Amino acid sequence: MFFLECTACGARFKAYPPQHSCKKCGSLLEYKCDDETLKSVKFSGPFTFWRYKKLLPEVKNVVSMGEGGTPLIKAKRLAKDVGLNNLCFKDETRNPTNSFRDRCATLIVSNAVDLGYGSIVCATNGNLGASLAAYCAKHGLTCHVIVPKNVDMGKLAQMLIYDAVIEEYGEIVDDSLKRADELAKEMGWYQGSAEFNPLSIEALKTIAYEVYEQMGVPDWFIASMGSGGTLYAVWKGFKELQIRGEAGSLPRMVGVQAEGCSPIVMAYMQNVQELILKTKPSTHALAILVKNPQFGKLALKAIKESQGTATSVSDEEIFSAEQEIAKLEGAFAEPASAATYAALKKLVNKHVIDKKDKVVCLITGSGLKATDILQALTKRRKTAIVGLELSTKEKILRILCEADAYGYELWKKLGKMMTRAAIYQHLNELSKNGLISSYEKDGRKYFRITKRGMKALRAFDNLKLLL
Repeated sequence: MFFLECTACGARFKAYPPQHSCKKCGSLLEYKCDDETLKSVKFSGPFTFWRYKKLLPEVKNVVSMGEGGTPLIKAKRLAKDVGLNNLCFKDETRNPTNSFRDRCATLIVSNAVDLGYGSIVCATNGNLGASLAAYCAKHGLTCHVIVPKNVDMGKLAQMLIYDAVIEEYGEIVDDSLKRADELAKEMGWYQGSAEFNPLSIEALKTIAYEVYEQMGVPDWFIASMGSGGTLYAVWKGFKELQIRGEAGSLPRMVGVQAEGCSPIVMAYMQNVQELILKTKPSTHALAILVKNPQFGKLALKAIKESQGTATSVSDEEIFSAEQEIAKLEGAFAEPASAATYAALKKLVNKHVIDKKDKVVCLITGSGLKATDILQALTKRRKTAIVGLELSTKEKILRILCEADAYGYELWKKLGKMMTRAAIYQHLNELSKNGLISSYEKDGRKYFRITKRGMKALRAFDNLKLLL
């Protein structure tokens, strides 16, 4: 039987609905079950994510797209190049939307369906938004995605094609998370952000289960860190395998960050408990551009408990590693994932990792989502976001073309797809441009379309004929 437990004070809470902070001390919560339950259940079924269903919090309605069961690739050419006997890549690009976040999406969306939600909101710097958008589309839920100003183009393209409702907010994902938290509370939407939903850790621990079934326990497991949740989740998975009596040993965990954004690594290097935050962090590996990692302290704890290490790599080293992985192994990893191999080379050169050690590098996402080749889509990205704005304004004008309406009425007719504040912002902009006018009636402010607004609608219709 699963329950939520505070990582600091040990207070326990019911498993559902998911909540991320302790009501007593404010620290992070995580899912736990007693050791007897952990030992008694068995893996069953095909080699996919849901093979481990009994080791996850209860799910009744499974929303799946065939995630998990990803290959563990022997990187023989790279191993030889770096001077190792046994190097493997856990290739999460083979998931349905080409990233490890599909594991989170299948569990989170399943839980949202169980609890009867129709809308999910998440803040993301890419992969999670793409995954949740796809899984929501699969089951007919509305997915609201809050993205920072800088987001990888391939990931944004996925969100758009899966018909997510996208809002740009803030410079980095830390800003977007604040917005997602506000919206979940204000609108009553299911909170799908990995940092705010402890099911994300449970989902990602299955990576450890799979690696164990594929090769046993490696000597070293290397993972890139943004929020720090992935490294901690994998460590948790291996520890649960040890409790089950299956794994006779544990891997040493290596956490990797970009030099321009390395709060966890800096804390490890200086041997302090508090993360060392930069005022303006920066890296081209956008998937790990996180100023204040939610799971940073837990990741730091996992690294120390496992007698592992943490290191940072430059953007130049990351992109060089990305090219080497592709050229020598035929695997196209996104920059954040390639950072694991860049770190491995450093650690081998420093004789931290021995030639005989078994090493696994985690490849979390596809380079097709984040390559420089996709920079040509920058203009299309801006056009897409502008298009979303115009689409809403066009819908408002078409509603007002039928009959005058007040704000709340418009919000309902638009399907409650955004906040009422956002509707009024559109109305103000339409009014400033002379496309609509307003008047008072029965204590309400009504809006009507103007002749200029009618011309704008005809212009929209003419434009569509040309496309």
